[in-house]
Amino acid sequence: MDLQEKIKELQRKIAREITYFQTGGVRPRGAIDECWIGRVLACAADEELPVDQNDAPMLPLAQFYLPALPYVPQILDGVKLLTVFISQDLIGKFDDDMDGLWAIREYSDVSELVIKELSNPRSQIRPFPLQPKFAADDTPVWDGGGLEPDVVHEILELKRSVGLYYSDVTAGLEYYNCTKLGGYPSFCQSGVSFGEGYQFVFQVSSDEKANFNVIDGGSLMFAKNPQSGAWSLYYDFD
Repeated sequence: MDLQEKIKELQRKIAREITYFQTGGVRPRGAIDECWIGRVLACAADEELPVDQNDAPMLPLAQFYLPALPYVPQILDGVKLLTVFISQDLIGKFDDDMDGLWAIREYSDVSELVIKELSNPRSQIRPFPLQPKFAADDTPVWDGGGLEPDVVHEILELKRSVGLYYSDVTAGLEYYNCTKLGGYPSFCQSGVSFGEGYQFVFQVSSDEKANFNVIDGGSLMFAKNPQSGAWSLYYDFD
């Protein structure tokens, strides 16, 4: 195998499919089949805003209607609607201190859901509809992790043997540091793990238009354990 073929093979191993989102630019209808940042408008008839560990109502962060998306991670098979909420006190807390400061609701059947504006007047997030876009070339940063160990080994071997760097191998691929489902988490720190058995599923990233900022342009990254169904949250920033 010549060098160019080797690079193409590695790119196929690295690149992952995602749905990423463009903020705004579409007229909303206020319907259940919409995706939003800063707004949740669908829930069960008896549901209200979840409350945090201090019994304060959380903020609506995002709504994703999965059947309308061009790509959905396999771990979400059977899920039709995903809604995300965070406490106003979440940012600045880490690890166990985040318990009770965020919530995810999953719905496999939307036929019984109602349109209800789950708004919080304390929220500083400006609600915007999200336009889903498809990409097949999501790539992680080298230091952030997410690459399979065998791929890392092959890249290091190319550097040793012919002087190629990770940026050379991934030329033409993209690093999507934005709100997305699937692909790689936008880690800025190395050595990060969601916990044993957890798989990265989606992230909600800082968004200037929506006035949402994670410390300094970071992302809230969510992973799920396929066996237990439990979710894990980690956030990172530049």
